[in-house]
Amino acid sequence: MICLGNEVLSDDSFGPKIAEILDKHYSLGENVEVIFAPLAGFNLLDLLGDRQSVLVVDTIVTGKAKPGTPHFFSMGQLTPSSNLTCSHQISLPTAIKLGAELGISMPEDIAVLAIEAQDVETVGENLTAPVKAAIDKAIALIMDWIKLKCRESKHNEHRKGKRSLA
Repeated sequence: MICLGNEVLSDDSFGPKIAEILDKHYSLGENVEVIFAPLAGFNLLDLLGDRQSVLVVDTIVTGKAKPGTPHFFSMGQLTPSSNLTCSHQISLPTAIKLGAELGISMPEDIAVLAIEAQDVETVGENLTAPVKAAIDKAIALIMDWIKLKCRESKHNEHRKGKRSLA
C-alpha cells in the first residue's frame, strides 16, 4: 500500500496519517507493506516494481462529491488524485507504462482509494472535519482490500518472484 500526500498540507496529509495509523495499530501480515511516499510520478517506479497488487491511498478534489467521500478506482477507471498528476510529474498510468518499457516488473493490479478533500492548500497538519471523519471508513475499505488480495494471492502462488502487496 502506498500512501501519498504532504504531511503539512491540511487534507493532503490524509495518506501519511493513514500510513501512521496502520503501522501503529494494525498487524497486516508479512506480505503487506505500508509505504508513505510524499512524492508521486517517477518516484513511484521503485515502489511499484515487483509487486502483485498495490493500493494507492490519497486525497482527490473532484468537486462532484462531498468532502470525506471515499472514491475507489481500479486502474482502468482511474481518475487521478492531486498527487498522482501534476505539471512537474508524470501520471500513475504513465509511470506504469514507463516502468514496463524500462523492463521493471509492474503490478497488474492497482487500485486507488482517494478521499474527497476539502482543503489541500492550507499549510497545517490538521485534517478538515469531513476528511478526518472518513478515516474509519477508509481503514475499513483498506482492510477489506487486504483480505481480498491475500485470499487471491493464496490462489495465485504461481507468481513467484513478485512481492505480494504494497
